[in-house]
Amino acid sequence: MKMFNKVVIIGTGLIGGSLGLTLKKRHLAGQIIGLSRKKKNANLAKKAGAIDLVGTSLDVVKDADLVILATPVDVIVNLAVKISNKLKKGCIVIDVGSSKENIVAKLSKLIPNFIGCHPLAGSEKKGAINLKADIFKGSVCILTPTVKTNKNALNKIELLWRNLGAKIVKLSPNKHDQILASTSHLPHAVAFSLMGSVPEQFLSMSSGGLNDTTRIAASDAKLWSQIFLSNRKNLLSAVSCFQKELNALKLALQNKNQRSLTKILTLANKKREKLA
Repeated sequence: MKMFNKVVIIGTGLIGGSLGLTLKKRHLAGQIIGLSRKKKNANLAKKAGAIDLVGTSLDVVKDADLVILATPVDVIVNLAVKISNKLKKGCIVIDVGSSKENIVAKLSKLIPNFIGCHPLAGSEKKGAINLKADIFKGSVCILTPTVKTNKNALNKIELLWRNLGAKIVKLSPNKHDQILASTSHLPHAVAFSLMGSVPEQFLSMSSGGLNDTTRIAASDAKLWSQIFLSNRKNLLSAVSCFQKELNALKLALQNKNQRSLTKILTLANKKREKLA
């Protein structure tokens, strides 16, 4: 079922490219054009069948029905400014950024049919070389509408994500950033910090526990530094909560208090069992 005649994807990395691939596979779009700062990514996306054409300028958005901003979070607002006066009436614009409050506040004023989106389907792997057509199947996509959001555009984007295989959750941009600081941004910060704390000469004797716990520390450092800064206030609060938990464990160790240690670990065990 074709939902859009022409789709433009700006940013053909893992998420943007996988969106193109899934749109094509599920026959949801007619023509898909991809643009990327790294021409190699756009060419790989075309070779993989995720896009039909590699765009050469932002002018390709002029007759698009849907524009997907799939770039790093620090680029999205500037891109929106550049394309806002090129869009035809009725064109829907979505982003897939990992933080929402700043992006939604600014883009909602620029673009009448803007919908903030965050598909929770990423990976520590990056680039068009790692595209997956089924990456959104069974995943959650958070939509962050405001009171000014166009209802028809929102309904269409909700249907789009459902057709891509995702489950929909709607949150305010502020609530999204507060939650994701704890469930996504903090785990990445901890994984990077944990990896930094392990002496390099010990790595050859690491266990599966270190590999499992630090898998996401293989994520793109520049990308994640941008995400951290984009949600700085909420992440600082989440880091403080983590430090409090770690300090409680440290105190129990210092006092050789097995009872306290067992209680801390048991509570964590029970909470872990509740993960979806």
